[in-house]
Parts: sequence; C-alpha cells; structure tokens
Amino acid sequence: MSQLDLFSQADKQPQWISINNGEYLYLPNFFNIEEANRHFKALMNDIEWKQESMNMYGRNIPFPRLTAWYGDNDKPYSFSGITLAPLKWNETLLKIKQKIQHLAETSFNSVLLNRYRNGNDSISWHTDAEKELGTNPLIASVNFGATRKFQLRHRESKEKIELELSHGSLLIMAGELQHYWQHQVPKTKKVVNERINLTFRVIK
Repeated sequence: MSQLDLFSQADKQPQWISINNGEYLYLPNFFNIEEANRHFKALMNDIEWKQESMNMYGRNIPFPRLTAWYGDNDKPYSFSGITLAPLKWNETLLKIKQKIQHLAETSFNSVLLNRYRNGNDSISWHTDAEKELGTNPLIASVNFGATRKFQLRHRESKEKIELELSHGSLLIMAGELQHYWQHQVPKTKKVVNERINLTFRVIK
C-alpha cells in the first residue's frame, strides 16, 4: 500500500493525478483553518443528522456513522438498501458548494453527509456508481474535523492508494474511477475526534 504525499503545505496549485481507470485531485488545504473551523461547527449544529440502518440477514443493522442528504433535486437517492429524499440546502452547505463548483467545473445538485463520531465509525468498501449518478460521475469530497485514512482499491488489479483526508481538505474523483475503484474509511483503534465528510454529486 502506497502513501501519496501529493502536495506540500505551500503548494496549493491544482494537480490532477492520473491512475489506471480514473483520475483524482487532492487539495489538503482547500479551506483555510478559519473557514474549516467555522464550517465544522455549523455542520455539527445545523445538519439534521440521522442514524440510518440497513436490513441484513433479517436484522436491522445501524450504519456505523450518522448521515444526511441535502439537495435541490426532487429525485430520491438509493444506496445500501435505503432511499433518501433530499432536505433543502442550508446557508453553510451552499457556501461550501459554491467554493468547490468553480474548481470542479460542475454544478452539483446534491450532497451526502457522513458524520464519523469516533474511530469505530467507518464506511466499508463501495463505489459511488449508482444509476442516478450517470456515466463516469464526478464526486467532490470535502472533509472537516479529525484526519482519517481514505483508501482506494482497484477492483481488478487490487492496487491500493491511501490518502490522509485532513481538516479542510478536498478530494475530487473523476473519469472511470467509480466503476473500477472501490473506496472506504476503515475503523481505527486510535483515539480520534469527530469528522464530517460531504460528498457533492449530480443526480440525473
């Protein structure tokens, strides 16, 4: 497993990284510390967080994280056996969306939020390739709070890439990546504070 240190603290120039069957852009300091702290506090307090669950082997299993779904599209979004209807954008989400849209050259209409309360909260291997996202979806992932490992794994070659997604960072995944690479945020035994992740996307 490789650890890619793509940018120094001083280097903030966007640089797309080409990989087999996809590409991504990682900016660890996209939001400065003041912005990141302000957004994190607002998201903790103002988002309508829910404890969703999925049916597995006849039992309702709670997701190991809290979630929320916001957007301007009236189409529901389905994943992991659940279907979410979007809540209306709030001021904080619109500010975050506006800042990333110019760089991503995409007008996002929805965002999925995940709140990792501690090291036991996680998300297992998956892709963001649901039919609602269209062909070769562009996903913009924003992170506030504790730094957590983000892992990519190629479905055929099993190649792995690992990134440390830090407070105020932005990761954009594009091209064929969602069809060929799975990703996860694994559990950790380290004592970590809360983390909020937002994945902006376009629902067709």
